[in-house]
Amino acid sequence: MMPNEKTRHFEIIYVIVKFGLGSKILKEAKKCGVSGGTLFIGRGTISNRILNLLSITDMRKEIVMMISNQKTTKKAMEHLNKVFRFDKPNHGIVFTTSLTSLMGTRSCQIEDDEERGDGEIMYQNIIVIVDKGNAEDVIKAAQKAGSKGGTIINARGSGIHETDKLFSMDIEPEKEIVMILSDEDYTEPICNKIRAELKIDEPGNGIIFVQDVNRTYGIYE
Repeated sequence: MMPNEKTRHFEIIYVIVKFGLGSKILKEAKKCGVSGGTLFIGRGTISNRILNLLSITDMRKEIVMMISNQKTTKKAMEHLNKVFRFDKPNHGIVFTTSLTSLMGTRSCQIEDDEERGDGEIMYQNIIVIVDKGNAEDVIKAAQKAGSKGGTIINARGSGIHETDKLFSMDIEPEKEIVMILSDEDYTEPICNKIRAELKIDEPGNGIIFVQDVNRTYGIYE
């Protein structure tokens, strides 16, 4: 489906936080006009020598996905950062990506003076879907190409109100989703490394796709 002018006014907000904060994120986002979202349970992978020594290398995470027009998105991100301080290390990550098409929800309104999100792209969101048990191999391959880690999701989403028509993706239990935020310069090497080591080109071995990131809080070099 080809993108249209109206669709380009919408963005997906991704928020990755410690386990237990997902519902609070949704509550605060709704104060800014976001109609709802989908909450996933996942685990983060990190590369830190001290934490490795303490065997604290896997942390339970909640991933919140929400959709709104660009004005509401900007307002929500600024409010969420003010409340949850994503601008401080280890407080979580929030970022947005543009939508190509939008169907199944009437809750997102378009305003005539909606601003465009055509700024310079610095980061990209790499999504890899593989069989259960292979997510760690994806992370390891990505790290060989310069990635600092990612988030592994192995649960179904649960929609809230009307947005469940958009986010109720049927991710089978035997699948895992790996989300890797990457500097744009590292995206291609990371994807190529995963593609080679996981043999993604062979039928049934997985899927990789990449989204441009528009706005971010909580990403540190």
